[in-house]
Amino acid sequence: MKIAPSVLTADFTQLNEELKSIESADYVHLDIMDGHFVPNISFGPAIAKQIGNATDLPLDIHLMVSDPINWIDLFAIKNTEFITIHVEANDISDAIDKIKGHHIGVGLSIKPNTPITDLLPYLDQAKLILIMTVEPGFGGQSFINEMMDKVRELVRIRDERKLFFGIEVDGGVNEETIEFCREAGVDIVVAGSYLFDQKDRKKGILSLR
Repeated sequence: MKIAPSVLTADFTQLNEELKSIESADYVHLDIMDGHFVPNISFGPAIAKQIGNATDLPLDIHLMVSDPINWIDLFAIKNTEFITIHVEANDISDAIDKIKGHHIGVGLSIKPNTPITDLLPYLDQAKLILIMTVEPGFGGQSFINEMMDKVRELVRIRDERKLFFGIEVDGGVNEETIEFCREAGVDIVVAGSYLFDQKDRKKGILSLR
């Protein structure tokens, strides 16, 4: 299991120290919100660039925005492995092409109430599929276990169509819910509150592997 700590719940007044505390993880997950697609605003490209410069870990950037086509260039920054956009957003095909134009892996995400079928037209272009296990926009929510059915369906489709995307989940991941993720076939978990609420972040990361 690969681990992507979400810095949304980190202490931004101690950013370098916070990033150093999660250096045993696999990615750094950045939640970018526009206040429209989700009812919250996080941080912009200047902070994202600081994070990219302060860590050797690849960046996993999640754009929770209504018009990703206007945001991709801003976040196609150093060391970015994935830029994930929502299939519920606008101009998905053009946004996918723009991400690919930066030679960055295309990530696609769905909210809990969005069916898997909305992903199907784009799966062959994706390097990552992110299943939200909470309603996006705020940290600290409870894990929606029913989303593991979507993960199992994606595993089946991936095998059937011989595709190569990774499957990631985000929301409510802790030492208990990680077992549901493992059983369903998740490849990467995003963890925010669970990790950053702990003093020993390395131990917290190990508990999810």
